[in-house]
Amino acid sequence: MSGFSSEERAVPFTLEYRVFIKNENGQYISPFHDIPIYADKDVFHMVVEVPRWSNAKMEIATKDPLNPIKQDVKKGKLRYVANLFPYKGYIWNYGAIPQTWEYPGHNDKHTGCCGDNDPIDVCEIGSKVCSRGEIIRVKVLGILAMIDEGETDWKVIAINVDDPDAANYNDINDVKRLKPGYLEATVDWFRRYKVPDGKPENQFAFNAEFKDKDFAVDIIKSTHDLWRALVLKKIDGKGISCMNTTVSESPYKCDPEVAKAIVDALPPPCDSACTVPTDVDKWFHHQKN
Repeated sequence: MSGFSSEERAVPFTLEYRVFIKNENGQYISPFHDIPIYADKDVFHMVVEVPRWSNAKMEIATKDPLNPIKQDVKKGKLRYVANLFPYKGYIWNYGAIPQTWEYPGHNDKHTGCCGDNDPIDVCEIGSKVCSRGEIIRVKVLGILAMIDEGETDWKVIAINVDDPDAANYNDINDVKRLKPGYLEATVDWFRRYKVPDGKPENQFAFNAEFKDKDFAVDIIKSTHDLWRALVLKKIDGKGISCMNTTVSESPYKCDPEVAKAIVDALPPPCDSACTVPTDVDKWFHHQKN
C-alpha cells in the first residue's frame, strides 16, 4: 500500500469535478509537488490520471492550487478521446510521475523541441485496471519521444511493481517479447488519437523507436531537475501553481491547514445520492454534440 488516498469533489464528468490527494495522515497534498518521485530504489511513483479503457481526458491541474486531477477542457467543453479503431479509450493506465516537469523554455537535445509544460507522462502496461487518483509504484522499462504540435511530450513505459508479472519485465525488449504488438499499438494510438478532433497526426523523434530503460531514467531525472528549479523559484512557472506542503526549501510551501481550507471551500464530495453518468454515457453525449 502506498499510504496515499484520494477524495473526489463534485460530480464526475462535470466542469467542477476534482480529485484531491491525501497523505497517510489524511492531509491534502499536491500530487505534482508533494509525492516523492522515488517510491524505492529504482522504483518511481506514478499518479494515475486515466484508468485503462476509459475515455475522459483527466490530468493533473498544474495551474490550480494543490494540483488536483480534473477533466481537461477545450473551448468550454469537457474533453474525451475517441474510440480509435480498434482501441477502446486509453490502452494503458495513464498518468504522470510526480516531481517532474517538461519545461517549455528548455529545448530538448533529442527532439529539438521544448517541453509541454506538464509532468512527464507514463503508460502503465500491467494487468490491473487502476483507479483515477490511485498512487502506484512502477518499474520504468523504456520511453517514446512524441512531438505534439511542436512540443516534446515524452511517454514513459512502465509496469506496476505489484503486477503478478512485474519480475519478468526489466527493459523495453521484455515488452516486445512478452507483449507482441503492444508497443506498435502504442505508437499507432499516440500518432492518431487527435485525428478524430480534426488535428494532424503526431510525430516522433528516433523514427518512433522506443529507447531503453537507462535512457528513460536519464530523461526522468532531467525533468526532475527542472521541476526542482521550478518549485524553488529558480524558473518562472508562468501560472503553474507550486503550492506544496513538504518541499522545505520551497518559497511556495504552505501549512496543511491552508491546504485544507482550499479544499473545504469547494463543492462537497460526491456521495451515494449523486447521479453519476458513466464515462461511456458522457462520451456518447459528447459525440452527438
